[in-house]
Amino acid sequence: MIEVRGLTKVYPPKTVALRDVSLKIPDGQFVTVIGPSGAGKSSLLRCLNGLVAPTAGEILIDGESLTAARGEARRRLVARIGFVFQQFNLIKRLSVLDNVLVGRLSHVPELRSLVGSFPRRDRVLADAVLARVGLAELAHRRADTLSGGQQQRVAIARALVQEPRTILADEPMASLDPALSRTVMDLLRRINEEDGITVITTLHVMDLALAYGQRVIGLRDGRVVYDGGPAGVTDEIVDAIFGGGAR
Repeated sequence: MIEVRGLTKVYPPKTVALRDVSLKIPDGQFVTVIGPSGAGKSSLLRCLNGLVAPTAGEILIDGESLTAARGEARRRLVARIGFVFQQFNLIKRLSVLDNVLVGRLSHVPELRSLVGSFPRRDRVLADAVLARVGLAELAHRRADTLSGGQQQRVAIARALVQEPRTILADEPMASLDPALSRTVMDLLRRINEEDGITVITTLHVMDLALAYGQRVIGLRDGRVVYDGGPAGVTDEIVDAIFGGGAR
């Protein structure tokens, strides 16, 4: 379970991204986080996996404080959370396989991680994950030769090879056309259903948030304005999230 208590994030000089956010996300949920640009969606996900330190509040992973953890304890907690970046964040000059293996860095001793030395088990696991996302035949292609949809699937494979309890996906469809967007969302849903991995994904399209989310969290101006099932999202709730603007 992920628990967020009174989470606030302020970027210098005085930009408030999150305001006193509190959530409990049980294991195995598929959660869509919806809201307009600047609502705090990306900041929430980046706080949840430790990429960004909160200004106030606490984040607990399976009852352990990520906020307070340091050193090996923090590394162990972060290893439970895979992250899929909006712009893929692949290393362009590396092969698809080597990009996926980056997801194993949190599981190998620090010295090995510095030199990129991975045991055979990790390579076998990476091959299996690539086959699962439909990219086995591209394992030795350079990442910068792939299409946007293929790169996003590599990014998901990199998160999955981490063997996480939770996958955070930040606007995973932002650079994709509608058909590829559905393909990526279907892949995330299969991972959720087949592996029991919690998936928390930020979106800006309400229709997709309602179609895929077991639970929908609406953010506006850094505050939670809705937290519930998709069936409870009325026109009034949509207006509360988007302020009557584009949905």
